[in-house]
Amino acid sequence: MTLRFRIAVPALLAVGTAFAAVDNAALSDAADGRDWPAWGRSFSEQRYSPLDQINTGNIGKLGLSWSLELDEVWNVSSQPLAIDGVIYTAVGYSRVYAIDAKRGAVLWQYDPQVDPRKMRMAWGSRGLAFWNDKVITGVQDGRLFALDARTGEKVWEVQTTEPGDNRYITGAPRVWRGRDGRGRVIIGHGGADFGHVRGYVTTYDADTGEQLWRWYTVPGNPADGFENEAMARAAETWSGEWWTFGAGGTVWNAMTYDPEYNRVYLGTGNGSPWNAQLRNPDGGDSLYLCSVVALDADTGEYAWHYQTTPNETWDYNSSMDMVTATLELDGAPRKVLMHAPKNGFFYVLDREDGTLISAEKIGKVTWAERIDLATGRPVEIPGARYTDGPALVWPGSGGTHNWHPMAFSPDTGLAYIPARELPGVYDGEGRKAATWKMTPDDVMGLKGFFDDIPKNAGSTSLLAWNPVTQQEVWRNPTPGATAGGVIVTRGGLVFQGLADGRFVATDAKTGAEVWSHPMGVGTQAPPLTYEVDGVQYVAVLAGWGGAPSLLGSLAAQHGWVGRQFPRRLLAFALDGKARLPDSPPPVEQVEPVDDPAFVVDAAKAERGKLIYQDCVICHGTAVVAGGYAPDLRASTVPLSAEAFAAIVRDGALMSRGMPPFAEFSDAELEALQHYIRQRARHEPSVWDQLGQAWDFIKLMVRMELAKRGW
Repeated sequence: MTLRFRIAVPALLAVGTAFAAVDNAALSDAADGRDWPAWGRSFSEQRYSPLDQINTGNIGKLGLSWSLELDEVWNVSSQPLAIDGVIYTAVGYSRVYAIDAKRGAVLWQYDPQVDPRKMRMAWGSRGLAFWNDKVITGVQDGRLFALDARTGEKVWEVQTTEPGDNRYITGAPRVWRGRDGRGRVIIGHGGADFGHVRGYVTTYDADTGEQLWRWYTVPGNPADGFENEAMARAAETWSGEWWTFGAGGTVWNAMTYDPEYNRVYLGTGNGSPWNAQLRNPDGGDSLYLCSVVALDADTGEYAWHYQTTPNETWDYNSSMDMVTATLELDGAPRKVLMHAPKNGFFYVLDREDGTLISAEKIGKVTWAERIDLATGRPVEIPGARYTDGPALVWPGSGGTHNWHPMAFSPDTGLAYIPARELPGVYDGEGRKAATWKMTPDDVMGLKGFFDDIPKNAGSTSLLAWNPVTQQEVWRNPTPGATAGGVIVTRGGLVFQGLADGRFVATDAKTGAEVWSHPMGVGTQAPPLTYEVDGVQYVAVLAGWGGAPSLLGSLAAQHGWVGRQFPRRLLAFALDGKARLPDSPPPVEQVEPVDDPAFVVDAAKAERGKLIYQDCVICHGTAVVAGGYAPDLRASTVPLSAEAFAAIVRDGALMSRGMPPFAEFSDAELEALQHYIRQRARHEPSVWDQLGQAWDFIKLMVRMELAKRGW
């Protein structure tokens, strides 16, 4: 059956509905798989379900049970939850839905009415949390709110950021009960790539929204004093006037609560600016950027840290998921944390004190030769830091593993990682710390990137990794350069949604693909599995949007370009017989439109190229769209100054996710029009292609010579 709902259906959950207690006991229970009550299903973040009704023996009988079209939202790259027969999901700008998990009917929905000024980050919501009878999630404009799970009515709301700052929330909160019996919810934020931001996390009372503690991830201005000893120690690893840039370190995605030690682990982000030569000119580790930081969950007091990329300069976030487990190492059980950040290494840490146990490459890595197990530090390859010129480095800022979560099976002992191979070119263009100033046009301290990204620039795979031996067990290529997060079940199956529009099941032991089903559109959202009335379901959100949209031809190759493609929730069960709703076929090639009478002014187009950087997240690099937003080369709107101004500046399409840019002047809008027309007429010449190939060869030769010390 196919269900469409455009308005909320209120209060279909009876006020007296009794929920299973989602608390420390439930979130620590690895044996009961009926619900999927948290981002990683349980405190361990293993994304492992003990359900096995669907297994390798009967996977061929899995079919679509129901589907739900979500036409009101534009981005569904989110992790849903399932509690007591109800699915909860936060999609788009944190619009929350409660959905009957057996039939797919919308029970209620809540729209937090995000501030239009914060609609410029195209990431959307990645998930939510559930605590007792409340649904808790963040909003792009920095709010955190709790809803009554029965009715969708707001219980409390707090502003976690400061008005007018660059911070925003896209990640899922985490919840737990402290030693004092109070429920707690922790949230971080993003924003270090867009201006002055100093990262922090804040913990609130889960029942009232009262702030309990806040912990900054990087030190502030020494003249103002430091909040704690950890910040004072961290300041010794910085130089220059880092605080004038904010310094970054945002916790925008991963956090893990560990009930055994009553600690919360933070995965911290990159520096701001990216270019370490500008924010930390005399060197030092730049703590606590790109680190796993352990804090006392009750007080926020620092316990230990491990830094994956000291003084990082490549956007190598450690904001990827952190999985806890007990592994048999050297003949004895050891409580560990497993972490695969952007930088290309898989780390196994001791959870008690943060000691590095092992670390190995899971993909192509050219910035570091290895991790020295004696010191815990990377052995860097000369030239990778682009101090004397540009450098071509693997991985690029997209990482070998990004936010799309991995899974760990205690049955196979393997971690399953959505891996990526995509390089980056870094060029500081001779900027100097003594003279450089952070501006809206130069936030990262790097040469701007304005070219299209070809469809063969990167690749992805599903990697099965043995964390004990630190070796690859099997690896399956997956389409394109973005793939969905994964789950693994006791039924011996790994489930993953793919960019080509298929939902796939893989044998967890062998890596053999044993089942797939079309979704009608690609996805990067992670799935979930749950049980209702004795029936196991596997569900996934499908819809192409978010970060892939900015990757130009690399993302556009799948054909999901434009608003016409569906955003939907699909649920599968054994012997499911529902019909997949019709959806348009993928776009084979975008055909630009043009007005021959329009004469492109090269100077205006060059100015428009810089202004367009405010548009690139949604409409794609070099005006080559890769997702939900339309390809402006093929739109007639930029041909009309009046229509262009009505949409871009005046917000005529806010209801469809297009934010207003009220600050743009007539001259700036005109410059954008000239740039879009220039790109619509652009055809790469043979000389362009040869020049790009020659630049690539020169960078490769330079990296190899530097590696050999020549």
